[in-house]
Amino acid sequence: MKETVIVLGGGIIGLSCALELQRRGHQAIVLETGRCGGQASGAAAGMLAPYSENVEGPDEFFQLCRESLALYPSWQHAVREVSGASFEYTESGSLYVASHAADLLVLEGRLLWQREHGSSGRLVEGEELRRLEPMLSPTIQAALYTPEESHVYAPDFVKALEAGCRKLGVQIHEQLEQLTSSVIGGEVVVTAASGAVFSGSLLLVCSGAWAQELEESLDVRLPIYPIRGQICAYEMEPGEPVRHMVFGPQGYLVAKANGTLVCGASEDVAGFDTTVTERGIERLRKWNKQLFPHLAERTPFHRWAGLRPATQDGLPLIGRVPGREQVILAAGHYRNGILLSPATAMLAADIIEGKGYAAFKQAFEPGRFGAPVLR
Repeated sequence: MKETVIVLGGGIIGLSCALELQRRGHQAIVLETGRCGGQASGAAAGMLAPYSENVEGPDEFFQLCRESLALYPSWQHAVREVSGASFEYTESGSLYVASHAADLLVLEGRLLWQREHGSSGRLVEGEELRRLEPMLSPTIQAALYTPEESHVYAPDFVKALEAGCRKLGVQIHEQLEQLTSSVIGGEVVVTAASGAVFSGSLLLVCSGAWAQELEESLDVRLPIYPIRGQICAYEMEPGEPVRHMVFGPQGYLVAKANGTLVCGASEDVAGFDTTVTERGIERLRKWNKQLFPHLAERTPFHRWAGLRPATQDGLPLIGRVPGREQVILAAGHYRNGILLSPATAMLAADIIEGKGYAAFKQAFEPGRFGAPVLR
């Protein structure tokens, strides 16, 4: 049965879900209060790095991230084909650095379980490390090299997703400001501030940190909170290559094909405030020059911030809302929205079509927090 699905949110998760639904023959209608990709999606560094960013162990979140990384080669190719747009997708590999013997022990332990879950990573040091990344500080003793990891240029990738959605027939409505939804006579009805009304058979909520606003109407607890991530970028000079994504305990650096070096991310709790602070950027500058000394005398030419939707337990909310069979959630991806977009799109579409899925994905069901707390 083909469905008309109203997708709340035009970020990378919403656009990816809409694209996949449209590819399967459904009709997707994307409703965005602002501009598509205007929040966390457009502000992201675009790293596809489940091994470097999820370091505690192979939990359910890591498994979903790893599955999504495996989908990316074919997914990004499909986006290119349907959109006709170009964007950077770089299979650079990554280095997670160690400055001290204790750091190296941690990396050795991490490598043991990561090799059991698809990584071909290895520890590199000495001359090999300098060949891989010549500009690294001599204080860096070693690094965990993971060839599988890659990155995209997020702003262009989101634009390509939007273009692909439009070409396939997804209806996209932006600048709607405020949306209210209800189920009337078995039909989902969403009304915009302007009075415009949209209807469909199902509602797919992909509104990131803003999904929490639906707690009361859906009668389910949605502990999703905005975490401000501040990022800066440097202009790279000729002869100063950064060839891999470089991670450390305090952040990351990733070079883009447009000649910029992106450094992130300084995180803090500031509600829905996306103001860039001097303190947040200085934390990045203090850290990144320890990895790349040539940055000590450089000033970032660009600074920005985005809001990352973090959940109480760190896992996204993906699944049907208990007691609201016409409502599906796909929100709360925190700092891995770009990476998780294909896996989330596939899972959301499978749920809508009543298909089975791997047992570990039950950990993401939206009803796990129970009913909302009465105030």
